[in-house]
Amino acid sequence: MPARKVLVISGKRKTAIAKAIIREGRGRIRINNIPLEIYQPEIAREKIKEPLLLAGEDVWRKLDIKIKVKGGGFMGQAEASRIALARGLIKWTKSSHLRTVFMKYDRTMVAGDPRRKESKKFGGRGARARFQKSYR
Repeated sequence: MPARKVLVISGKRKTAIAKAIIREGRGRIRINNIPLEIYQPEIAREKIKEPLLLAGEDVWRKLDIKIKVKGGGFMGQAEASRIALARGLIKWTKSSHLRTVFMKYDRTMVAGDPRRKESKKFGGRGARARFQKSYR
């Protein structure tokens, strides 16, 4: 029995981490075992669909993609899933054209975004905010 090709790709955004498992199939895409068609909220679903729309149906209709994502908020999870999906499609097709299409549309789809939350400091409620003082 020949070995089936399977790719495991990860994507990160803020504190959300997504792991995509890509294999040959019938075009099923699931995020945390929820089909992409009914994934909520809708804005996150549209964000995740972007690499699929740019790649074209002929590329991803032959693949089953399972994405497990944890950490962060719903939008961070959506963007981590989007990064994992885009990187996976690039690696599966081995297409430099697809990579340039993604890079031209939105660089963070391939390169990621290094920004993180600034840590809280003493003397205030947050990273920059300070407690107020009054002398009267």
